[in-house]
Amino acid sequence: MKKIITLISALVISVVSFSGVSNAADSKKPIVIPTHNWSSQIVMAYVIGGIFESMGNNVKYVNTDSQAVYEAIRIGDVDISHEVWESAFGKSFTTALDKGGIVDWGDHEARTLEDMGYPNWVAAKGLCPGLPDWTALKNPDCAKNFTTPDSGGKGRMLEGPQTWHGDLIPQRVDALGLGDLWTVKFAGSADALWAELVSAEKEGRGTIIFNWTPNFTDGAGFTFIDFPPYTAGCRPEDGGDGKCGSPDGYLKKAVNVNFPKTHPAAAATLKKMSFSTSHIGAMAALVDVDKLTHEDAAKKWLADNKSVWEAFTK
Repeated sequence: MKKIITLISALVISVVSFSGVSNAADSKKPIVIPTHNWSSQIVMAYVIGGIFESMGNNVKYVNTDSQAVYEAIRIGDVDISHEVWESAFGKSFTTALDKGGIVDWGDHEARTLEDMGYPNWVAAKGLCPGLPDWTALKNPDCAKNFTTPDSGGKGRMLEGPQTWHGDLIPQRVDALGLGDLWTVKFAGSADALWAELVSAEKEGRGTIIFNWTPNFTDGAGFTFIDFPPYTAGCRPEDGGDGKCGSPDGYLKKAVNVNFPKTHPAAAATLKKMSFSTSHIGAMAALVDVDKLTHEDAAKKWLADNKSVWEAFTK
């Protein structure tokens, strides 16, 4: 009887030990996930964090500048980036890649576009005939429908925070010969862009804002302006004349070079993660339309899309 008990005990210890190795495959050190200043990125941070936590990992969220984050990943202060937008952050990402210490961890299914555009009701009201062709902006009768108290009598375009693109849009406006009719102002946050959509419609004036897809506005009705096509090197920072729009771009993931070693299971799951345009738009809508907190939006998205994210963990 004693021998049987000893044998059973040995088997139990073996099972526990094996199970312990499996569960301890990832480091107990927290996975540092950055948050920036737009809804889908923050909600997705908590979505990914929730997935990692469901696997037994610890997670820490750190608010990080959206341009500087790639250097932070490269030197190990941050572990991952889950929304690398080509147009806005491609150059910062590539610069960090060239230095070493950061790894391209694959693309999401969603493709991206980041540019100036307008809510569909602007066209429905005939405020600028000829849109979305950018040459419609040359018409003074169009520009006058987009003036605001701070625009000096010119039509106003509302860009996102200046940290996102620097002077890219003002340079484009001048390069295309639109500076006499249009001025560019910078919003303090993404929320300020959405507030502008509401106030402009309420006031009955036209509005052109910076926007992106995937976003909650995909379902609300938004059209991007057709600027001259983007080509490599067309932007002033790359030596071009600036007379071009934005690229149809990637939405990538990136990790610190050591992340697959310290957190192999989480790294493998992140590698598989591929969110679609509708997934990402829904994440943003939970905050910008339904007014949930970012954390609650992530919890709801995870609960409603269990079959989507569980597939990434297998």
